[in-house]
Amino acid sequence: METPETESWREGEETWRVLRAYFPGSIETHNLIQDFFFGQDLMLRRHDYGVNIAGGFAAAQLTTHHVTANGIAVPTRRRAYTRGPDRRPILEMLMVSIDISEVEFE
Repeated sequence: METPETESWREGEETWRVLRAYFPGSIETHNLIQDFFFGQDLMLRRHDYGVNIAGGFAAAQLTTHHVTANGIAVPTRRRAYTRGPDRRPILEMLMVSIDISEVEFE
């Protein structure tokens, strides 16, 4: 797996660092190329990928409400939107909504 850093992303007043992950074909995943966006605090803010099912579409998953469980930070709110040609999420096109209420690692 390769994860080079790509061009940073400006979101409002913040600048996010972006890692592009190239997954090997032996790993089952949304798409073989995915982008992960991190804030200054190194928390995951966004995850971009292509969805190969349901007709296929470019997705931007926004991740918020981070909690820490046993030293591991996890975003507990995830919203995946269709991504427009400008790489921005189309907020009127919510595709997936995930809320995690309890996080525990042992």
